[in-house]
Amino acid sequence: MTLTRNQSARLRCSHWIHLAIVIALCSAVSPRCIAQDSKLAPEKRTQIEAAILKFMASTHVPGLSVAVVENGEYEWAQGFGFADLENNVPASEHTLFRLGSISKPLTAAALQLWERGKLDLDAPVQKYCPAFPQKPWPISTRQVLGHLGGIRHYKSGENQEDLEGGNTKHFDDPIQSGLNFFKDDPLIAQPGTAFHYSTQGYTLVGCVIEGASGAKYVDFMRQNVFVPAQMEQTQADDRFAIIPYRTRFYEKKDSGAVRNSDFLDSSYKIPGGGWLSSAEDMARFEVAILNDKLIRRATRDLMWTPLKPSDGLQNTYGLGWGWGKHNEHEVAGVGHTGGQQGTSTAFVIAPDQRAGVVVLTNLEDQPAGDLAREILNILSAGSERNP
Repeated sequence: MTLTRNQSARLRCSHWIHLAIVIALCSAVSPRCIAQDSKLAPEKRTQIEAAILKFMASTHVPGLSVAVVENGEYEWAQGFGFADLENNVPASEHTLFRLGSISKPLTAAALQLWERGKLDLDAPVQKYCPAFPQKPWPISTRQVLGHLGGIRHYKSGENQEDLEGGNTKHFDDPIQSGLNFFKDDPLIAQPGTAFHYSTQGYTLVGCVIEGASGAKYVDFMRQNVFVPAQMEQTQADDRFAIIPYRTRFYEKKDSGAVRNSDFLDSSYKIPGGGWLSSAEDMARFEVAILNDKLIRRATRDLMWTPLKPSDGLQNTYGLGWGWGKHNEHEVAGVGHTGGQQGTSTAFVIAPDQRAGVVVLTNLEDQPAGDLAREILNILSAGSERNP
């Protein structure tokens, strides 16, 4: 349908009215925008809020939640804008967003199975996941976690993209059903030779976790990661369940108009991109990682150490986590970004500063990672090295 000039103008006007409400709410220090008992220094909070509002004005993100960790402690979280534009529901630190690919670092916390001697990272994956067929070369869990397993990402081609990246079918058994999307396809490279990013590969990791632990992947994550980290809201993105605090999901058209995003059922890829969480919960995950509550320090160092593909190309990705630094003035951080229908997310930890940032938004294709790094630099300005 083609919009008339007046209709387009009304859409733009509607967006700017919502943005004005956002700024008014947050400038008035509304309790709907600000988390209670904040430990964050006022001058840092002022800088962070300014960066957030500038980001929202430039991207037209309807809703956004941010959380901050300093000195290894959860210090501050706040929601901006709206979780639901149609019903004028404000975003808060409790709002649940699709995590997209920042689900992968959550899954990597299952390295505690390696600590317990239940998982050999270098054994063929079939030792734990016999449902995955033999390939011309052996594939290890270490390689799959680091995207060196030669497993494809979503298939190219319009029809297959619609099937996979925009899947609308629900699966009650996410791991076994998810494997069916790619398990019989040929590898795109010999394992260990080259980095090829693959969300599908993390479904294979989920299968390995089930085989090594004897528990369903979702149950293992809840009992061994979310409960110990006090992540009380984090759960699978079940499109049919009634989930309190879940945001609506949005996309932006070329005209600038914001509308509801395309439908997605992510039940086929929970380990690599199917969790829901809040900024508050993800900050608690950062705290748990920084304070060795989920995995030991040596395991964390292993997880954060980039793998070396045999093609000799530089690689900054470890086991579910990637290092990032755009220039010499930025703080070196480890974390991940994510994006899918109705979401753009990022979280980053600066290990030396024991600081962390979480940015979750409900609009796809937005540079959440840029905002996360900007906030991390604000936090780290003048901080002491304290690994």
